[in-house]
Amino acid sequence: MNDFASTPELVLLPAVDVADGKAVRLTQGEAGTETSYGDPVDAAADFARQGAQWIHLVDLDAAFGRGSNANVMRKVIKQVKGVQVELSGGIRDDRSLEAALESGASRINLGTAALENPEWAADVINRYGEAIAVGLDVRGTTLAARGWTRDGGDLWTVLERLEDAGCSRYVVTDVTKDGTLRGPNIELLRELTQRTPKPIVASGGVSSLDDIAALRDLVPLGVEGAIVGKALYAGQFTLAEALDVAGR
Repeated sequence: MNDFASTPELVLLPAVDVADGKAVRLTQGEAGTETSYGDPVDAAADFARQGAQWIHLVDLDAAFGRGSNANVMRKVIKQVKGVQVELSGGIRDDRSLEAALESGASRINLGTAALENPEWAADVINRYGEAIAVGLDVRGTTLAARGWTRDGGDLWTVLERLEDAGCSRYVVTDVTKDGTLRGPNIELLRELTQRTPKPIVASGGVSSLDDIAALRDLVPLGVEGAIVGKALYAGQFTLAEALDVAGR
């Protein structure tokens, strides 16, 4: 326990994914697999009460290109003042990026735009620095784009380009694990830490407190945090319990 106690903290980001104004979870990121968990403002407020430092907030309708929950996003951010918010979903140009930044989010997570419009993404990374993270959503080593509906290229090729652009942080999701409660892809995360010195936020598959402990073991290698979603909504553990294992 002494070694574990000396391991640096793993930052946990409970996820609030929003579709049609409701908090939902998907299975492997597929539209049509939504399970609804009620009001996203209430979900975020509950996470804040349990001690969340960060919330990972996703507009799924914007990510899938089928609408926007911008008003709900702003309500959530306003409700959890004092908690930092990482905002994701459908941010693909200056207009949507500026709206996201003006919403009060601390960090913006670019997805499809970083794959399909690399010049714009590089410019944004240069302008906003630490306020921009890039989401790398993968099946094997192939990236997924457009709400995980299209091939986005080779992970290692894109990572090299983003490194050259000066990207400050990566949010890495194993799409095949997301929403499945089958455990995180530790091997992929280890390989990524060997290929970039930048901090990594892990996403997808966390199902137990043991998974959180395993991710915390990767903190010295460069895994800074972990997004936790379905396990919290399904009652596998509470955020307070997870934060205790993560080192809070």
